[in-house]
Amino acid sequence: QVQLAEAGGGLVQAGGSLRLSCAASGLTNKAMGWFRQAPGKEREFVAAISWSGDNTYYADSVKDRFTISRANAKNTVYLQLNSLKPEDTAVYYCALDPILSAQAMAVLPTKDIDYWGKGTLVTVSS
Repeated sequence: QVQLAEAGGGLVQAGGSLRLSCAASGLTNKAMGWFRQAPGKEREFVAAISWSGDNTYYADSVKDRFTISRANAKNTVYLQLNSLKPEDTAVYYCALDPILSAQAMAVLPTKDIDYWGKGTLVTVSS
């Protein structure tokens, strides 16, 4: 049984930073990604990382502000959020798929991804 558990969300002022983590169990050494869903909007891609960590992909809206990384020994993926803006406010979800590459996770519809965490709320105040 695959389980993804996010942590690290919270309330932060604009310009601040947060570090999200996602602990995976049941299926490891796969590409993983972060997505987010703001109120009234569809879930959107944020970042993805290959199983080796060598390849990373980012949405244009977060490039140069967010950094995805992973610690395979801990089966954990991280998302460092810097220079946060109010428009970054959303529930952030961790995702994993047994087949898709990180590059595929960045471009395919979210319905094509098999496993999701329950999400962690990030609120950025102005």
